[in-house]
Amino acid sequence: MAPYNKGDVEAGYGNNGGQLYPTMLESPQLRWAFIRKVYAIISMQLLLTVAVAALVVFVRPIPEFLAKTTPGLAVFIVMLVLPFIILCPLYAFHKRHPVNFFLLGLFTVTIAFAVGFSCAFTKGRIVLEAAILTSVLVVSLTLYTFWAVKRGQDFSFLGPFLFGAVMVLLVFALIQIFFPLGKLSHMIYGCLAALIFCGYIVYDTDNLIKRFSYDEYIWAAVSLYLDIVNLFLSLLTLFSAADN
Repeated sequence: MAPYNKGDVEAGYGNNGGQLYPTMLESPQLRWAFIRKVYAIISMQLLLTVAVAALVVFVRPIPEFLAKTTPGLAVFIVMLVLPFIILCPLYAFHKRHPVNFFLLGLFTVTIAFAVGFSCAFTKGRIVLEAAILTSVLVVSLTLYTFWAVKRGQDFSFLGPFLFGAVMVLLVFALIQIFFPLGKLSHMIYGCLAALIFCGYIVYDTDNLIKRFSYDEYIWAAVSLYLDIVNLFLSLLTLFSAADN
């Protein structure tokens, strides 16, 4: 009998020749190393997000300045637009070390700033509830995707549907800005957004297992990080509207 090898567990639970999915042709060990690297980067991003968001929440002059002064409003608008601007060079240089890590850090800080501002004017109980539910959903959906992919499921078909759903969500958000529809519409928006980003977590995890190349670790981390942050913000919107 061959000795027990811890790597067998990581390489696909010891079945199907150590494959993560039935048609896998690459080395399971290399793919697992890539997956661990991506999740390590995401963990650092989430820790940085919590630190920056906590700074914005607990140092009250920061949200007060942003919300109640004209220069603060200008800074807030710039910080909202900045992540989209940074995404362009980040995509262009996501394979070039160490520029990719610098841009990733800058991108994460700008996102964390927006998260902190959203939390600053929300009850602590609601923030905690949204954070706990986000954690449970992310872990559950990640484990489910690994389990389903191992058994031959493929989630690439979700891509067009999720893209279309995000377009509907963006139009819905624009309508809310110019023609507010009230508390119920906020709850509907939060619920739909949460479902959509749950789908994106499954879709991007499937891509992480099968499709991202080994030098695309930054872009894989960005994709899943945005899914997690958007899921949290969606739940925050839903719980806040339900609490009012």
